Amino acid sequence: MPTYQAPLRDYQFVLNELLNIYEESELQGFDEIDADLGDAILQGVADFATEIMLPLNSSGDVEGCKLLDGHVIAPKGFKEAYQQYVDNGWGTLTCDPEFGGQGLPEVIGVFATEMKTATNMAFAMYPGLTHGAYAAIHAHGSDALKQKYLEKLVTGEWTGTMNLTESHAGTDLALLRTKAVDAGEGFFAISGEKIFISSGDHDLAENIIHLVLARLPDAPAGVKGISLFAVPKYLVNDDGSIGDANKLCATGLEHKMGIHGNSTCVMNFDGALGELVGEPHQGLRAMFTMMNQARLGVGVQGLGVSEIAYQNALIYAKGRIQGRGLSGVKAPEMAADPILVHGDVRRMLMSQKAFNEGARAMMGQQALWLDKAERHSNPEKAKEASKLAALFTPIVKGFVTDRGFNACVDAQQVFGGHGYIHEWGMEQFVRDIRIAMIYEGTNGVQALDLVGRKILSDKGAALMSWSGLVKQFIGENMGNDQMKPYIAGLMDASGDLEKATQFIATNAEKNPDILGAASMPYMQILGITALAWMWARIASTAILALENGTTEIEFYQGKLKTATFYMNYWAVQTRSLRKQIEASSEQLTQFSEADF
Repeated sequence: MPTYQAPLRDYQFVLNELLNIYEESELQGFDEIDADLGDAILQGVADFATEIMLPLNSSGDVEGCKLLDGHVIAPKGFKEAYQQYVDNGWGTLTCDPEFGGQGLPEVIGVFATEMKTATNMAFAMYPGLTHGAYAAIHAHGSDALKQKYLEKLVTGEWTGTMNLTESHAGTDLALLRTKAVDAGEGFFAISGEKIFISSGDHDLAENIIHLVLARLPDAPAGVKGISLFAVPKYLVNDDGSIGDANKLCATGLEHKMGIHGNSTCVMNFDGALGELVGEPHQGLRAMFTMMNQARLGVGVQGLGVSEIAYQNALIYAKGRIQGRGLSGVKAPEMAADPILVHGDVRRMLMSQKAFNEGARAMMGQQALWLDKAERHSNPEKAKEASKLAALFTPIVKGFVTDRGFNACVDAQQVFGGHGYIHEWGMEQFVRDIRIAMIYEGTNGVQALDLVGRKILSDKGAALMSWSGLVKQFIGENMGNDQMKPYIAGLMDASGDLEKATQFIATNAEKNPDILGAASMPYMQILGITALAWMWARIASTAILALENGTTEIEFYQGKLKTATFYMNYWAVQTRSLRKQIEASSEQLTQFSEADF
């Protein structure tokens, strides 16, 4: 069975030194947490994830979920583990104290999510979807709806889902057919079928609150005619107790490539009673609150599974002996050298390490922007943070899951034939994380959203705000000789990003199809450049620690070595991606159907 060591020291580095979150005096609620409390919380999550969740990962994958008489049974051990999760209060971390939450920053919660995802992605999805449902109702629901559902969702006594997809309508929600008819007394009768519903039914909690997109009879056509409804599996009595079964059920379980321990259901609503979340015909706005929360969570999945895959690949590479080093014998006391001596194995492992640590810093930055958007005492600074978080949502979802999947494949490759065998766990990591590139908006959609909505629609205002931060950092560190390698790599990458942006902006006016053709390599350029920014900042932080006489010399020197590798191996990829955009985007739009 795979092992896992929570990267607690790296969390401390990101939170205490890189982002310095405990000095954020202008953020509401940040004064109630310090480094000791933050460390204790993350240690507690780490203990739960490694001791309770990890042992269920492989068995849950093998057993999967079962559908019996319209009800789903989760794999053995999941129900007991979930009850312990609820009893420990892990679902309450970042929720509103008014409804039983602890009110902790998202920048703490994001790392708690990484550990849960790393140890058991399928299990972590149950509370993950619940938090998304909580966020949508909290942001858009009426006071009565909040009082009815939020406390139970916060504690985890009840779970939540999101019901968007229909068999004929995936990304294009304008095509959805599920209907909602006024049933009186504030209720609506919901009828229709939804597919691919994660956590759609299970036996972990006594009630499930489905957030369902549907159309009212007077709804205008297209996405402007979609409303959002909270539809419980069991109706809720006036005193908050569980009532009769609602008219909905799971009619099928999807047979999936991975995440077998999570119930991915076909859901049938046959006049099920629900209540509006937000205003009529404004459901997409409310649902995007949930989806943006989910997209951050999906990005964290890409990081979490990549981290545990890397850890196990590194252990294997140190212990597996095969052949001799090209420059000579490295372990003469052994029959062969550990495969870690081989250059290509080192390339794969260091690529994973550089990605994981850079992406972790990026996730922390994204979460901090979200915290600032919600909690900053200065409305203008809150607005600026919200703009930056919106810009980087496609990066943390699309780029991180793309590269996280690649990292898992590299980790599997390190194992050779053993990586293809179930007992080592690597093939499960590859199967599980593959979905992250697809759900919550495919990565192709994320890339198109980035270019079309986040870059061009506001004439690049958000990108220029972030570029300003990059240029400010470069200016502040140009005179530091120790920073030159990192500044040079960041400048080269950001220069390619700027040229690629100009090319798309200029040529898309003449041929809008170029947006689609160039969007994916553009997302990769921005992602690589964003991580170059993070690695340059990491290097600056490490240099300062060494100058101040830290006793953890090896830790900080390791950061500098990895930062140098990132600039030499990862950051240089922006050049070829830019050339790809410039050379092939127009050509892609000109092929006829017969050319394929």
